[in-house]
Amino acid sequence: MDYIKLLNESQRAAVLQTDGPVMIIAGAGSGKTRVLTYRIAHLIEKGVDPFNILSLTFTNKAAREMRERIEKVVGGEAKNIWMGTFHSVFSRILRAEAPKIGYPSSFTIYDTDDSKTLIRNIVKEMSLDDKLYKPGMVLGRISAAKNKLISWQQYKQDPTIQADDDAAMRPKIGKIYETYQNRCFKAGAMDFDDLLFNTNVLFRDHVDALNKYQHIFKYVMVDEYQDTNYSQYLITRKLAAKDRNICVVGDDAQSIYAFRGADIQNILNFERDYPELEVFKLEQNYRSTKNIVQAANSVIKNNKAQLRKDVFTDNEEGTLIEVLKASSDNEEGKLVANAIFEEKMNNHLSYEDFAILYRTNAQSRAMEEALRRMNIKYRIVGGLSFYQRKEIKDLISYLRLTVNHNDEQALRRVINYPKRGIGDATVEKVIVTADETNHTIWEVVTNAKSFITGRIAAPIEDFATKIKSFAVLAQTHDAFEAAKHIAKQSGIIEDLYADKSVEGVARYENIQELLNGIKEFVDDPEKEDKSLAAFLQDIALITDVDTKKEDNGEYVTLMTIHSAKGLEFRNVFIVGMEENLFPSQMMLTSRADLEEERRLFYVAITRAEKKLTLSYATSRYQWGNLRACEKSRFIDEIDTRFLNFQYGDGGNVFEKVLKKKSTLSTLMPAAPKKVANNYVPPTDFVPSDTSNLQAGMRVEHPKFGFGVVSKMDTQGNSTKAIIEFEEAGEKTLLLSFAKLRIHN
Repeated sequence: MDYIKLLNESQRAAVLQTDGPVMIIAGAGSGKTRVLTYRIAHLIEKGVDPFNILSLTFTNKAAREMRERIEKVVGGEAKNIWMGTFHSVFSRILRAEAPKIGYPSSFTIYDTDDSKTLIRNIVKEMSLDDKLYKPGMVLGRISAAKNKLISWQQYKQDPTIQADDDAAMRPKIGKIYETYQNRCFKAGAMDFDDLLFNTNVLFRDHVDALNKYQHIFKYVMVDEYQDTNYSQYLITRKLAAKDRNICVVGDDAQSIYAFRGADIQNILNFERDYPELEVFKLEQNYRSTKNIVQAANSVIKNNKAQLRKDVFTDNEEGTLIEVLKASSDNEEGKLVANAIFEEKMNNHLSYEDFAILYRTNAQSRAMEEALRRMNIKYRIVGGLSFYQRKEIKDLISYLRLTVNHNDEQALRRVINYPKRGIGDATVEKVIVTADETNHTIWEVVTNAKSFITGRIAAPIEDFATKIKSFAVLAQTHDAFEAAKHIAKQSGIIEDLYADKSVEGVARYENIQELLNGIKEFVDDPEKEDKSLAAFLQDIALITDVDTKKEDNGEYVTLMTIHSAKGLEFRNVFIVGMEENLFPSQMMLTSRADLEEERRLFYVAITRAEKKLTLSYATSRYQWGNLRACEKSRFIDEIDTRFLNFQYGDGGNVFEKVLKKKSTLSTLMPAAPKKVANNYVPPTDFVPSDTSNLQAGMRVEHPKFGFGVVSKMDTQGNSTKAIIEFEEAGEKTLLLSFAKLRIHN
């Protein structure tokens, strides 16, 4: 019980109240993970069997960290807790119960790309306009319906939904939804939304299954409850209906995922479902300075829909929040980069102490350019996931097809890779034949000679034979041995090894890295099931947060505010603080949308520990046009006592930052020179042959004027010249396009 002494009064009360419905309102930086951890540990110490505890999180990373903390308190028993994301826990339940709802236990989990590809194929088969029925838009519509537990049958019968689709000139979405679900079912596949939708179907139609899990889960805990959607809300309510030992933890002020279906009313109206509810408020912030906490409070108090709380901190007063005004987005980038450099050098910090947060991914460009100019290393969170790379998806598709022969998307992807003479037209014929004859695609493929005439039937059946042989091997070997065999025998490794280009070598190395990852999975003593099917389920549920590797080097982190949820940094820069950018123009049509944007700003502010900087530009390019911008209303909502305005004329601010008297002035890189817009090439300007261009040569460019080549860079078939122009500064030009006149 020593851990109880580590808690403050509010935290202690929340941990000790183990029975009945409990809601813990946890302000930013208030130690909610500690409370959740110790609450579970306390239950186990009281004699509750860990197998009877269900703890739901929103990322695998959060679940892993929590389990490790609990293990330090109660030991190995922590391994027996049902802990994980909604999708991972309920996919585990569905594996056991899938036959009850007509799915195989080895069902495939489709990721977003798989779903979009299937929708794209359906739109094409239905001869619909793919510009009107964009896969992302259609999938978003289907996803929103599933989150509200609206089946395709209900979707097609609902007059309001149909009227909305008709008004949007997309009357066929209901039919696409129907076809999409039937194809998924036939392929033995579920998308992410289906994992929750089908869990609700299971509990609705099979009382025995619901009763079974109600008896298993005597205590239910849900983290980040403000981010739950209707589907998740219903599952947890049903599971807790027997014992009513449900504890939800969250902060309505950090509800920022409405666009994913999250419903803030779940937390605001929790007491309606549980009148005997005990509410605990964790209001002490351990993360940020007083100025940052009070600034955040002054912003969020403007929201009408909220659970009132008084967040405070005993931390130091801290520095005032800097507000930087720039004349353009490029200058904003320069201001931020210089501020990071100075702050790092003056206070002996690491670049890892800094984060730049923005409302949209597109805003990273100006920041990246400014950081590169000053040789400041950075990393962008939210780039292309390892598991989304083509070569990885190719091998994973082979593995998926080995485990689930009916997986349509996997089959489409690899039936002709490496090439075996089976073209797209043949694949379409297989799909249509399966549909018309009421067979599965796999049945058509394995008996191609009975369905398809001509020589093409033989290579199709040969492909099926190969997959069958993989399946036989996978039944007797672990995931690594099976995957290694499949990678070789499928021809993927040979195909990639033959490509000696830089890109080809990288793709080959990525396959090696995937096999390394499968070996780690097999060697992990925590994993009881070492099969290929178990590995595929494991990676299907990985999120971006889980795949982000810890870097040992020093990097400034760039990310959207949505991606920053749950993280903290010593110094935070929130950029693009302009009306119609933040708050977003698309979120100004209703109070609910505006309040969601304000909560997003609150989340951004509360990521900062020691220092917070806000910046905005008075002009910004949009679709190629320069437009005037005005300061965000959110800045005006912060009490001016907590702000230090550093603006006047945007150009002067930048000049002031660069010329500011500092012990670091000799270390600061020179300000980039302005682009020469007034250079006019002579009438006799004729580009030279640049095939023999070398470093040190003096050149002339029709736009940038005169300069000297500082470096040549050749990669593959392309050659770039890095040129230091007298007026325009350093430029990197691709010689196949650049028009240069060489001066000897």
